[in-house]
Amino acid sequence: MANFSKSHVPQFSVEVYQNEYLPEGGREVNAIVTVTSTGGGTTGGIPLTGATVSPARVPGQGPNAAVVIMVDCSGSMDYPPTKMRNARDATAAAIDTLRDGTSFAVVGGTHVAKEVYPGNGRLATADAQTRAQAKEALRRLSAGGGTAIGTWLRLTDRLLGAADVDIRHGILLTDGRNEHESPEDLADALEACAGRFTCDARGVGTDWEVKEVTAIASALLGTVDIVADPAGLAADFTQMMENAMGKEVADVALRLWTPVGVEIKFVKQVAPTVAELTDRRTEAGPRAGDYPTGSWGDESRDYHVCVQVPEAGIGQEMLAARVSLILPDPSGTAAPQTLSQGLVRAVWTDDMVASTSINPQVAHYTGQAELAQVIQQGLDARKSGDFDGATAKLGRAVQLASASGNADTAKLLSKVVDVVDAATGTVRLKAKVAEADEMTLETRSTKTVRVKK
Repeated sequence: MANFSKSHVPQFSVEVYQNEYLPEGGREVNAIVTVTSTGGGTTGGIPLTGATVSPARVPGQGPNAAVVIMVDCSGSMDYPPTKMRNARDATAAAIDTLRDGTSFAVVGGTHVAKEVYPGNGRLATADAQTRAQAKEALRRLSAGGGTAIGTWLRLTDRLLGAADVDIRHGILLTDGRNEHESPEDLADALEACAGRFTCDARGVGTDWEVKEVTAIASALLGTVDIVADPAGLAADFTQMMENAMGKEVADVALRLWTPVGVEIKFVKQVAPTVAELTDRRTEAGPRAGDYPTGSWGDESRDYHVCVQVPEAGIGQEMLAARVSLILPDPSGTAAPQTLSQGLVRAVWTDDMVASTSINPQVAHYTGQAELAQVIQQGLDARKSGDFDGATAKLGRAVQLASASGNADTAKLLSKVVDVVDAATGTVRLKAKVAEADEMTLETRSTKTVRVKK
């Protein structure tokens, strides 16, 4: 995180949705925490305390980002030859979407990583001339070699690490499996890069491994998707770059403080996608821990927090957790800034109606998390030949998607199963399923719909 001038960041708000009432002996407290970021720079942000002035950059008023695009150039990108051409065109479209003044580079990825533009360990500054030069360099890209994504990520990290900016972002395109380095090498690279830059990952065609590419995006707090038809790459890359250009602030953490005796069961993002954060906690003082959320523009996300509190008697109440949004000081010399916070409460009651009602937000997102899980389980069962298990899991997925109004996921499911009765989850597995349809369902299984407030 670099220094801000004019010292404004987007305005953050935290809202907590829960049923705080527990029956006698009740110990589990669930809450949905909605975090919303609105405005930055001149559009109504909040003062950033303790920051030194850097006249070159004002959030919302100029470039504050560095982006590296990693293009798969392995031999498989030549089958069919249009795939490589589409990748070049998509990268060119993304470069055209860069704001003037944004730092950028292009990396070509095979079993080694090579700087395509500008080279010599540098980043270029986006303007008409550098965009034209980058697109000329792209024309010389050809396919050949293997795939070792960890090397691409490490080069990207070195390039982005030299940039004095707030937002560091990667875009990764691959069409195949990571066959020319060990899974341990890729895991080590992801661990080294986590927290240093965010990365959106795209799989093109159907010869790549969904779990592999999803793990990359998850570790680097980015999005993941399939572009089954390479002709769709340009539109997808343009949209990704527009989203990256909309980010105003990086490194925001969700800090959870709990009183003595309270145990955290899990913390997960539940909208716009399901993402497990529990194991990504870093300690932040007595009984407090930070969970990474990545970079933010104007957007809203929902998180599910579940804690276990000590038993207490009827009429007792306690603060079960305090949820804060924290912006670390980039230099590490000043205390982090609290952008907003909300409280999770526990109240014990003998009113059965109060203590047994489930908060609508909690119920909705519990169902959405289960939906993502049963899709994965159903597809895994189908691949392993357990067709009864696959039918049961995917039937439950259809039922959950229908009940929650997740029409996009319901549509994807209908390409893998014939739906007999959505309400009861009665389905039949389709005898033939296009590989692209199955991979699309798996890739997008974690996408959720917001609860109707």
